[in-house]
Amino acid sequence: MKAAVFKEVGKPLEVETVADPVPREDGLVMKVGYCGICGTDLHATREGLTTACCGQILGHEYVGEIVEVGPKAEGDWQVGDKVCSIPFLACGHCASCATGRFFECQEKLLSGVDAPGGFAEYVNAGSRETLHLPDTLELQRAAMIEPLAVGIHAVRVADLKAGSRVLIIGAGPIGLTVALWARFFGAREVVVSEMAATRVELARQMGATGVITPDPGADAETLGAQFADIAGGPPDVIFECVGAPGLLQQCIELAPQRGKIIPVGVCEQPDAIMPFFGLVKELQIQFAIAYTRDDFETCIAMLAEGRIDVSPMITDVVSLEELPQAFEALRTPSHQCKVLTRL
Repeated sequence: MKAAVFKEVGKPLEVETVADPVPREDGLVMKVGYCGICGTDLHATREGLTTACCGQILGHEYVGEIVEVGPKAEGDWQVGDKVCSIPFLACGHCASCATGRFFECQEKLLSGVDAPGGFAEYVNAGSRETLHLPDTLELQRAAMIEPLAVGIHAVRVADLKAGSRVLIIGAGPIGLTVALWARFFGAREVVVSEMAATRVELARQMGATGVITPDPGADAETLGAQFADIAGGPPDVIFECVGAPGLLQQCIELAPQRGKIIPVGVCEQPDAIMPFFGLVKELQIQFAIAYTRDDFETCIAMLAEGRIDVSPMITDVVSLEELPQAFEALRTPSHQCKVLTRL
């Protein structure tokens, strides 16, 4: 099969012919229809905590159809079934797997990190981690299920209350899905802080009731005043969806008494905070990562029923041959938001 392979840091992915995946006894093989490019894929191709191994096939936001079923696969699976997969190959026996929290499984493999991922014509998928897609949900829209699941998981972790005022730092794909779900679950005000002009209109389309375009180097007091002008008061919940050093401290300074901060962005660098500022405000800081099976099921249902619309986020669809160039372009994005690879 053809796949886009990571060779080394500083070099583009290379499309080449590799061996077809061999299904696990309890697994499935999926013919990939679409696979999105995620920020964590970009992180994996540069020096850092999550740098991928040379020769790895990245990609974990994939959907497609089943072409092979392992002899011990769990569930009612048929060749040709249209599916999406939570991108973990987990043990299936621990308490985390039993509750659909595959990310917490101590024996899991993550597609695109520990196992070959979806930037390929075929990919291994776990039978327990795979879900059927309704016939009414086309694969291109379904390719947004994984980032949508990240967003809904963050909002659920926040225990967001109807009528809340919400501030979201960053209007990348995750910040935008958080905005969508915050409005979906009844937030009164959803204000997104974003410096890139091309993302401002996207933020409004995805549910933002207001947008702040901060000046570079703007302090927490200024950002807080801008938020209050739009929302009529301070934020009840702040979602940090960038993952850059300094932003968590800014959120601590900006948050009101007994406010809640949900860091979602992936920060791989050392960062310094002043705990005293959070202590005197009795702040809650709750990190959020990944998703559960229930998060995926909710996203599938809401997409299929037409209750949410993610089409504005899909700015580019490229072929596998075009993927390396599109991947490199995302290091300094212009108009791009979510780029999908069609296989």
